[in-house]
Amino acid sequence: MSAQRVVYVDGEFYPKGEAKVSVFDHGFLYGDGVFEGIRAYSGRIFRLEEHLERLYASAKAILLQIPLSPAEMAEVVCESCRRNGLRDAYIRLVVSRGRGDLGLDPRKCAAPTIVCIADGIALYPEELYERGLTIMTVPTRRNGIENLSPNIKSLNYLNNILGKIEANQAGYAEVLMLNDQGFVVECTSDNIFLVKGRSLLTPPPWVGILKGITRAVVMELGREAGLDVREAVLTRMDVWSADECFLTGTGAEAIPVVACDGRTIGSGRPGPVTVDMIRRFRDLCHREGVPIDGRERAG
Repeated sequence: MSAQRVVYVDGEFYPKGEAKVSVFDHGFLYGDGVFEGIRAYSGRIFRLEEHLERLYASAKAILLQIPLSPAEMAEVVCESCRRNGLRDAYIRLVVSRGRGDLGLDPRKCAAPTIVCIADGIALYPEELYERGLTIMTVPTRRNGIENLSPNIKSLNYLNNILGKIEANQAGYAEVLMLNDQGFVVECTSDNIFLVKGRSLLTPPPWVGILKGITRAVVMELGREAGLDVREAVLTRMDVWSADECFLTGTGAEAIPVVACDGRTIGSGRPGPVTVDMIRRFRDLCHREGVPIDGRERAG
């Protein structure tokens, strides 16, 4: 492993402490840009194609022209892991509008800035995967889809951060967020699943969720396990009365929830479906993906 991490910035690799972008970059000034969080396991980049597809879709939605092709961007991701000697990693890929002036007009930015960081991540301590999270619902509502599509994975996460601030103040590791109609959307950085009998339920896109890559994988795994996997409009009552609950996300992977708003969910322990989904997910991500070294084909 490298003694010091290096970071890709616009075609060059710099030591971590020397990797910089301009203070006039509109990603810094206005959150004008898009990003992806990607994981590598056992020398393979998991679901890289899906992450890049979402990155380029987000960029297209904000009329941000990425100067690299998806294949070139994939090589940036792999090379970032190789340069840092990482076989297991969290990769943050950022494309901002680039350097401009102090006005909002994106036309004043000559070229996008591309940054790729490969490092480690641990959102939650391992014991929480074993005993489960306790969460609460916060007053801050998720942005309405008519204001900003949740599927533009933009650099402006202030809505999520406001929810995280409320979590921190109340002493919770994670919190549940609703939309303006009071329907369950997601947590500050993770999608949510409920188990009721043999049904695996998750909110539909129109309520305001980000269509997570890990969410889609878990839905596939649930169907393989013989579960009735469905998108469903959910309320807090559904969460409280569920047999099981868990969250999914690239950073968190899949993590159990055992209580919400002071109500115990199911037995108060991670349930059998949740445990099985975590096992299936971890097994899959360690054997499937784009090889970092490029010597094998993806599984």
